[in-house]
Amino acid sequence: MANIIGVKFRPRGKLVYCDAGEISLQVNDYVVVDTGRGLDVAKVITLEAPSQPSEQLMMVVRQAEAEDLEEARRNLEKEALSKGNEMAAQLGLKMKPLTARYDSQGERLTIFFSAEERVDFRDLVRKLSHALERRVELRQVGARDEAKLLGSIGKCGYPLCCQNSLTSFASVSIKMAKEQSLALNPMKISGICGRLLCCLAYESKEYAAMRKQMPQPKQEILTPWGKARVISTNFFKETVTIQLDNEVVREVALDELIQRG
Repeated sequence: MANIIGVKFRPRGKLVYCDAGEISLQVNDYVVVDTGRGLDVAKVITLEAPSQPSEQLMMVVRQAEAEDLEEARRNLEKEALSKGNEMAAQLGLKMKPLTARYDSQGERLTIFFSAEERVDFRDLVRKLSHALERRVELRQVGARDEAKLLGSIGKCGYPLCCQNSLTSFASVSIKMAKEQSLALNPMKISGICGRLLCCLAYESKEYAAMRKQMPQPKQEILTPWGKARVISTNFFKETVTIQLDNEVVREVALDELIQRG
């Protein structure tokens, strides 16, 4: 007796009957099916054969493994993102779909997008839900979240921190760059997202504490060698470059300075 089961390739899709051969299955299992156009993953809906089975049944190749489910999810997300871009263009919406994510059950889809202004995407949601046969949610994100979602290589040559390690975005200000004596060049202190580099905040407190200990450039101070004027400071080495009254320039450790004028 044939082992005929009913499966669905989409949650709201058509019930399709397949020949599972000698494979033992349960309802809600996932299987890899030979559709005649290639392999696809489907969910077992029923183990009961129809009263009048079709003569040409699709064949179940095997029970789906984790790798099959992950590949199927990625393919569905690519399809959804492509469809989202296509429909957004058709509707004339000024938005850029970035990435699509299905939930663990593959029944709910979230598409993240960026836009310079607010977008009325209600019509797009309806059309996408109908086309993809799933519940669809659209979520607008900012520039930093866009970089986190898409990923890239930072100016340091490493993958973006927001993609690999950051779970939230800390507040970053231009004051942090000033405290670290960085050139206030937007091209140098901004990430690929166009916002200030997240790493400016990593050691901000340490720089602020060190700055309080350091004398300021052009400040007159008293040293073991007499009065001197501060030329520059080096936070990393914890040294101060000074010019003595006799025009001699020397670099000294911070703890060597006995008094500040």
